[in-house]
Amino acid sequence: MGYDVRRVLVDQGSAVEIMYPDVYKGLNLKPENLTVYDSPLVSFEGKTVTPRDQIKLSIQTGSDVVEVDFIVVDAYSPYTAIMARPWFHDLEAVSSTLHQKVKYPSNGQVKEIVGNQSMARQCMVTAILHRPNTGSSASTKKNS
Repeated sequence: MGYDVRRVLVDQGSAVEIMYPDVYKGLNLKPENLTVYDSPLVSFEGKTVTPRDQIKLSIQTGSDVVEVDFIVVDAYSPYTAIMARPWFHDLEAVSSTLHQKVKYPSNGQVKEIVGNQSMARQCMVTAILHRPNTGSSASTKKNS
C-alpha cells in the first residue's frame, strides 16, 4: 500500500506478528478488512492482552513480498509492529541481535535489513518511561 513502516521490533521469539493502532490508522484500514481473532495474548510484562482482530497484509521487504497475518492489538507500544517467526520463516531470514541485522536470500543474493541503534534506544527509553509506577520492588522495614 506504499506505507513505510518504522519502529518495527524484530522478535524471533514471538509466535505472531502484532500491529499497533498507529499502523492500522496509517494504512486507513477499515473494520471490514479485519477477521475475528479471539485467542488472548501474553504481553512482555506477563499481562493478558485481548486482541482486536486479525488482518492479512502483503509486506514488502526490499523487492520481496510475503503475506503476513497481523494480530491487531489496541495497546500502547513504542513500536508500530512486531515481526515474528512466521515472517522470518516465509522470508527465510536469519537475524543477529549483536549486529542488529536481518539477512535473507533473494534472487541469488543475500539481502539485509539493518536496524537503527538510535531508534532502538529511543524505543527502549520510551517503553521504560511509559511503564506505570508500581512502586519499589524492594521495601525495607525498620525494626523498632
